[in-house]
Amino acid sequence: MLNKVIISGGGTGGHIFPAVAIANEIKSRYPNADILFIGALGRMEMEKVPQAGYKIVGLPIAGIQRKLTLSNLLVPFKLINSILKAKSILKEFKPDVVIGVGGYASAAVLFAASGAGIPCVIQEQNSYAGLTNKWLSTRVRKICVAYSGMERFFPASKLVMTGNPVRSEIYKAKTSDKASAKEALGFDASKPLVLVIGGSLGARTINNSIQGGIEIFDKAGVQVLWQTGKNFTPDTRGSQLVKAETFIYDMCTAYAAADVVVSRAGAISVSELCLLAKPCILVPSPNVSEDHQTKNAMALVKEGAAVLVKDIDAATTLVNQVVELVNNKNEQEKLSERIAMLAKPDALSEIVNVIETTL
Repeated sequence: MLNKVIISGGGTGGHIFPAVAIANEIKSRYPNADILFIGALGRMEMEKVPQAGYKIVGLPIAGIQRKLTLSNLLVPFKLINSILKAKSILKEFKPDVVIGVGGYASAAVLFAASGAGIPCVIQEQNSYAGLTNKWLSTRVRKICVAYSGMERFFPASKLVMTGNPVRSEIYKAKTSDKASAKEALGFDASKPLVLVIGGSLGARTINNSIQGGIEIFDKAGVQVLWQTGKNFTPDTRGSQLVKAETFIYDMCTAYAAADVVVSRAGAISVSELCLLAKPCILVPSPNVSEDHQTKNAMALVKEGAAVLVKDIDAATTLVNQVVELVNNKNEQEKLSERIAMLAKPDALSEIVNVIETTL
């Protein structure tokens, strides 16, 4: 019985969306459960979690910057301060279990909770474990993972292969009619549509590549729904086929409409593509710790389930690769069949089952 639950982590949508999905599944089983999120002050979870309907408390924690900076000297003091605040929150809230999804805040919260004897569970999204979760692995009871071979990072006895939790609205795209979805988005149902997504903040390399290839898409008769992120100003004037959006709020319809998807290789995006069996071209971000997006992408590529375009090659090859795949129906079918085999449609349910067993 889950009465009081703390979920900690964040920093990126790749941590926040799984955390909210887990909370929603717990609420569906235990409607009276009291769920509290703990995040890092100034990070996006402080905005996104309340939007999802949950309470959140922020800790004054920050990570180490890759470049030499004076702020790195403050990291140990912020960590100690955050651990002390986490202990105070735990003492007052008295959770049955604490769940960590990665990110700075989870380091302090799970360290404090495990030290107090509170059951703790980690949900690791990536094929290459983050530093926080590796550090915490000896202190938690179970570790839910989405890729094989994770005993490289964690105690094998604690691992449970569950897959990654996917937002509930994404499931609707599996049964939505593609033609109707295209029309709902203002596209021609008779023409192929490429969905381009680079994460909530966009992806500079992908954006520049798409911007430079608009004429190619127009000549090839390929429609494009392009999420640019808020930091990029696209110029689609003169194109009847390319439509740019700062942020796509209705991802269900966007996914349903897409014949091919171009995406970064964040763990949750990859899990969504597997669930929806979408032919995809992955352009891993090089600006992430331990280059984990490339490792996520290669887990699909080695199974023949996705096409990889390196970030450094995107400007010269991405658009042509997209058009080539759009025009190759047989290759689309092969990719779709193979990526579907990697899906974990019951991941969310299995993760909450694991959480229940730790009580």
